[in-house]
Amino acid sequence: MKIKAAVIQIGSVPFDASATVEKVGEHVRAASAQGAELVVLPEALVSAYPKGVDFGARVGGRLPEGRDAFLRYFDSAIDVPGTHTDRLAEICREARVHMVIGVIERDGGTLYCTVLFFSPEEGLLGKHRKLMPTAMERLIWGFGDGSTLPVFETEIGRLGSVICWENYMPMLRMAMYGKGIQLYCAPTADDSDGWTASMRHIAREGRCFVFSTCQYITRAAFPADYIPIQGNDPETVLMRGGSVIVNPLGEILAGPVYGEEATLIAEVDMDDIARGKYDFDVVGHYSRPDIFSLIVDEEPKFPVIGRE
Repeated sequence: MKIKAAVIQIGSVPFDASATVEKVGEHVRAASAQGAELVVLPEALVSAYPKGVDFGARVGGRLPEGRDAFLRYFDSAIDVPGTHTDRLAEICREARVHMVIGVIERDGGTLYCTVLFFSPEEGLLGKHRKLMPTAMERLIWGFGDGSTLPVFETEIGRLGSVICWENYMPMLRMAMYGKGIQLYCAPTADDSDGWTASMRHIAREGRCFVFSTCQYITRAAFPADYIPIQGNDPETVLMRGGSVIVNPLGEILAGPVYGEEATLIAEVDMDDIARGKYDFDVVGHYSRPDIFSLIVDEEPKFPVIGRE
């Protein structure tokens, strides 16, 4: 089976979830018109990845303006499910595509960096919450647990996602390989030169197709009172992209592209997965369960457990 897949490298309309969702719709429809059956969009696209700001945090203290910045971020996050996920499901249904997209999810008083999965027939399939926010991300995002580590059986293949530097967690990768992931989606905010090498390694390791996409966005997209460490020149690039599609032997099918919004489309031959596993199946003939094993706790964790 062959399918066409797209990675869509665009930026948010920062702190405006509804406008961002409509921008997503425009680009998804354009990718669909080129034959895409799967579209993958960046980490934290709805409503923003707040690159370069510190939310007023100091060791032992927080500034009042940082609390206001968090309030704006909190107010622009989305409920899952909710009106914004309904609209994204409608976009997928109209465009006849499967979608993987990064959002900021609001749950109670906490925000999560979350990836949502949609199909054209069923709408919202589920979500993955980032297990380990990186560095300063831990100030503004909560930690996911093992209950949102899905790999979905879809008509185009087994679909899952690992977010940004989660991809450097070997046991998480192994858990996804164990679930038989074929379409490995890696939304990210890492636009460094080394990221593509990591994506190529993961594709070779897991013998899967890897779809990674990062935002392209400049300072001009953000509000006037947004002061990133990179500088306040409107033309300053806060994220430069680097989206890429890789096959199960680690060969690049499309990208990486930097310095512009872009949609990359590649035809992927699902039989290449079996061709790749001929000589390396990390959870099959190339594993040693007599020596190594991995236990994954996929039960949800709650801070308060009521007793009747």
